[in-house]
Amino acid sequence: MNRKALIVWGGWDGHQPKDVAEIFRGLLAKENFDVEVSDTLDAFKDEAKLKQLNLIVPVWTMGKITPEQLKPVLSVVEGGVGIAGCHGGMCDSFREATEWQFMTGAQWVSHPGNDGIAYKVKISAVKSPITERISDFDIKSEQYYLHVDPAVKVLATTRFPVAEGPHTSNGPVDMPVVFTKTYGKGRVFYNSLGHQANIVAMPPVLELMRRGCLWASS
Repeated sequence: MNRKALIVWGGWDGHQPKDVAEIFRGLLAKENFDVEVSDTLDAFKDEAKLKQLNLIVPVWTMGKITPEQLKPVLSVVEGGVGIAGCHGGMCDSFREATEWQFMTGAQWVSHPGNDGIAYKVKISAVKSPITERISDFDIKSEQYYLHVDPAVKVLATTRFPVAEGPHTSNGPVDMPVVFTKTYGKGRVFYNSLGHQANIVAMPPVLELMRRGCLWASS
C-alpha cells in the first residue's frame, strides 16, 4: 500500500508556494506516495482523515491559523504522523501559534543581508541517512537566522556572520540549516533552504528534502 501525504500551500506569495508545492508533489509521487494537494488550511480540520496520513508537508508562510485548523495537526503528529518542510513554509508559518513552533522546532527571526547572500552549508558529523554521502555545498540565497529548539538533531549548519548586522558583535555562530526532532511519536524534518522554487529544485536541496520526507514518513 502506498504511503499517503498531504501538501498544504498558501500564505505569502513571495515564496512561490504553489510552485514549491508542485515540486514536492512530483518528488513524493516518484516515491510512490498518494499525494493530496490543498490550498486551504481547512484541509487540517479533519483529524480522522489526517490520522490516515504518513506525512504532512506545509508550504505556508506568514499566515494565521485557527485553533480548529491547528489542533488536529498537533494531535496527529504527536500520535505518529510525520511532518516535513522547508524555509518559511514550515518555520515561519504562523508567528502567533507558539505550539506550531514547538512542534516544528524553530522560528525564523531574521535573514541578514536579505536575498542573494553567498554562504556555505556544512554537513554535520552526525550520522543520518538524510545526509549520508552529501557533501558541503555553496548557495546564494537568504541565510536564515532561527530561534531553535535545543532538542533538535542538527544535520547541517551555516556560519554567521556573513552579512553585517546587529548580530555581528556576538562573534561567529553556527546556525542549524537542516535538523530533525520528534513531537510525541511524530518525526519532524526541517530544511531552512528554499526561498523560492529554484532554490528548492537545486540538486542537494531537493535530495535533502526527498530523504527528509522519507525519514519523517517512516
